[in-house]
Amino acid sequence: MNSKEQKIASFDPNGVGDINGGLFGLPFNIEESEVVLIPVPWEVTVSYSAGTAQGPQAVKEASPQLDLFEPAIKDAWKLGIAMEEISEEWAATSDELRQKAEAYINWLEEGSPEAGHAEFADLPTEVTAKGQELLQWLKQKALTYLDQGKMVGVLGGDHSTPLGLMHALAEKHEEFGILQVDAHADLRDAYEGFEFSHASIMFNALKLPQVKKLVQVGIRDICQAEAELADQSNGRIAIFYDAVLKENMYEGDSWKKECKKIIAQLPQKVYISFDIDGLDPKLCPGTGTPVPGGLEFEQAVYLIKQLVKSGHEIIGFDLCEVAPGDTEWNGNVGARLLYKLCNWMAVSQKKLEV
Repeated sequence: MNSKEQKIASFDPNGVGDINGGLFGLPFNIEESEVVLIPVPWEVTVSYSAGTAQGPQAVKEASPQLDLFEPAIKDAWKLGIAMEEISEEWAATSDELRQKAEAYINWLEEGSPEAGHAEFADLPTEVTAKGQELLQWLKQKALTYLDQGKMVGVLGGDHSTPLGLMHALAEKHEEFGILQVDAHADLRDAYEGFEFSHASIMFNALKLPQVKKLVQVGIRDICQAEAELADQSNGRIAIFYDAVLKENMYEGDSWKKECKKIIAQLPQKVYISFDIDGLDPKLCPGTGTPVPGGLEFEQAVYLIKQLVKSGHEIIGFDLCEVAPGDTEWNGNVGARLLYKLCNWMAVSQKKLEV
């Protein structure tokens, strides 16, 4: 009996979550796990309110509270899920650059007065260089795990963080689509002068030729340039606005029917990019840029389930913009969503049975 089998035999999935154990109180290390999560404590370019860099820690602390039983999936907890240690180095770099970026953003909002030009002239270049370094760091980490046959997810940080994982997957797959659940389109070109802004993640993802389709769900804050970019994309970008989804349902359509329309737009291989603010903000009040509206928790989970049941393969995912806020609620919701994403990705790759 190997180490993982021994742990499965001795672990009580009905017991109290072990806060000294791994993620979700599970007993597995990275070597024994099918799913490896890479936490990225980064939020340099957040332009509204900070806190998402503490998201991985908040989710980790909340995770042992959830029950491991998944009614629709057989023995889900035995899969093996583990998260890397949160990088203190990247967290410190994020804190340092965040303070500089916040001053710079305030200066921009004041109309870029002449007095600040010398102080801020080189900041976008400095932040972009670190963003590129972060991308390469994450890409190499992800490739190492993918080469070992593991499934990989990213736990952000702000929404700029998973770009390195997308680059890694682009080396492994000839083509795939992105299913983005989000309040925002994130299609801005170098927002506020930062190439790797949280508001530019999908603009940057679309630079990868392997990304054949971007399907956005729950969008309710978007600028004209982003809407025009989607309109002019020859169908590469499909936006399912929150208001339109709701109107269709108010007029008699079912959520099942809406999900079918969304999924029909996606190729067989799908990467899920889940910004927690895609949910109704009562579920994520601490998130960086909350917007009224959004999906209910089970609506989002149903969409993921239907994606898998329709035969699509989830090749990777990120969960971003969870911020601790003033309560444990944000981490609590984030942890539960993270567990669903891990398990349904595994079902889609035939590593778990339904």
